[in-house]
Amino acid sequence: MSWLYLGIAVIFEITVALSAGKAAGFTNLRWTIATLASGGVATYFLSLALLTFDVGVGYAIWTSVAGVGIVLLGALLFQQRLNWKKVVGIVVVIGGVVGLQLSGAA
Repeated sequence: MSWLYLGIAVIFEITVALSAGKAAGFTNLRWTIATLASGGVATYFLSLALLTFDVGVGYAIWTSVAGVGIVLLGALLFQQRLNWKKVVGIVVVIGGVVGLQLSGAA
């Protein structure tokens, strides 16, 4: 169940980043509310996942997977450039997450 909670937390963390980009420095009320609400939900589900995961490992996986998701969705939805350096970074992050999982994190 902790992996499900972590997955939900990742989805809402990605939502935080995408909403914050639209919030225009918190001047757009609807996107500001979406940013804050999704941040609360993301934190709640992360806290549930951390009942099983070590805090450092769970948090590292959460931020890493969300970061990769944000970069990929930025490229898909907002035509942001995805160059070879970003792809190498994504591969390194995924390798790190796999390494944490193989360490027996949860």
